Amino acid sequence: MKIIITGGAGFMGSNMIRYLLRTYKDVEVVNFDDLTYAGNLSNLSDLDLDPRYSFVKGNISKREDVEALLSKGADVLINYAAETHVDRSILDPDAFVQTNVMGVHNLLEAVRKFSIPRYVQISTDEVYGAVMEGESDEQSRFEPRSPYAASKAAGDLLCHASAVTFGTPVIVTHSVNFYGPYQFPEKLIPLFTTNLFDGKKVPVYGDGLQVREWIFTEDHCRAIDLIAQKGNIGEAYNIGTGHRMPNIELIQQLLKHTGRDESSLEYVLDRPGHDRRYALNSQKLRTELGWEPKMRFEEGIAQTIEWYKQHPEWIANCKSGAYKDYYESQYKHKGHSV
Repeated sequence: MKIIITGGAGFMGSNMIRYLLRTYKDVEVVNFDDLTYAGNLSNLSDLDLDPRYSFVKGNISKREDVEALLSKGADVLINYAAETHVDRSILDPDAFVQTNVMGVHNLLEAVRKFSIPRYVQISTDEVYGAVMEGESDEQSRFEPRSPYAASKAAGDLLCHASAVTFGTPVIVTHSVNFYGPYQFPEKLIPLFTTNLFDGKKVPVYGDGLQVREWIFTEDHCRAIDLIAQKGNIGEAYNIGTGHRMPNIELIQQLLKHTGRDESSLEYVLDRPGHDRRYALNSQKLRTELGWEPKMRFEEGIAQTIEWYKQHPEWIANCKSGAYKDYYESQYKHKGHSV
């Protein structure tokens, strides 16, 4: 089976590639990534000699790149490629529209043109907006409140429209917040953890009582694998654990694991449009496909922090931008390009 992972050099994409190669002996995995700021090929450097793995440099926002990729065929396309950081979307919405909307449109058109059997779109719980009570299920209304969430919602709606109008074999997934190894240190857990290691203060938006739900990367990979194999074409699936907590409670756990105290916290002005609470109902995925999360949050967060503790060079390279040298030295001279 040939599986294309777009955005495969990023946090979740690289974890999915590792999961697939670890789980299946007869799989061929193609990593398609443009290596923007969060695309880090050193995440997968130990796979360079695995004949089942290959890398192609390209951008989903460029129709010619996408068609060159999919014209060679595949059994499954899983799209992790996205601009994902809310703060960045407030500063530069254009980049989010290009990747998260036009990029998805290009993938949908190429999937139809080259008859790719299955396309799984990775999306977010943020499309539902703030959920002050109860939970969002797959029928809940989209109410995005940031340029990031709006761009993801637009891509998801394109997927739905393409499935209805053209019969495009696409499935959309909405997930809660990820955490685990290899997450680029701009997100809360890796940023705060690595800064606390260095004795730096970390910012707390507003009162820190924004509620988020968390999933360990391995649990998410298992969910996507199951959806790619058995999910119903044209439908959406929420992926959630039910483990929710205020940000300040999470931050207090990070303080404990890194040996710091609340003097390391700096309360700052809240972010514009900051959603107060997210909560997903993932009963459909559990009932129809039999998925359940396996990792307890307390165990997963301890493993994640220990991974960052054991990989100071990876952290330093990410924060300095030195990881880009890996692509220059290991791939450019080999002609890996679209």
